[in-house]
Amino acid sequence: MVEEQRDENLWRIAKKRAGFRRHLYVYVIINAFLWAIWWVTGDRHIVYGHYPWPVWPMLGWGILLAFSYSYAYHGSTNDLAREEYEKLKSERKRNN
Repeated sequence: MVEEQRDENLWRIAKKRAGFRRHLYVYVIINAFLWAIWWVTGDRHIVYGHYPWPVWPMLGWGILLAFSYSYAYHGSTNDLAREEYEKLKSERKRNN
């Protein structure tokens, strides 16, 4: 059986997306655990400024997760620079 030559660019994108999915799974599991702790400890009532504390780690981590998603599915600045370079290169070929 001949091993297929893999496209390194596609492999890099696949690794970033797999990393994002792992990050998402850990986020869901850990935050579910934090909410369960909050629920079991009986601190469920919002009275006199008390609030469900799992909101804060969920919010902070969620912002980081959004950046991770953007990096995995929309590329990094290096990817954007490479795309712009290829675009300029093709324009130069057309003009010459």
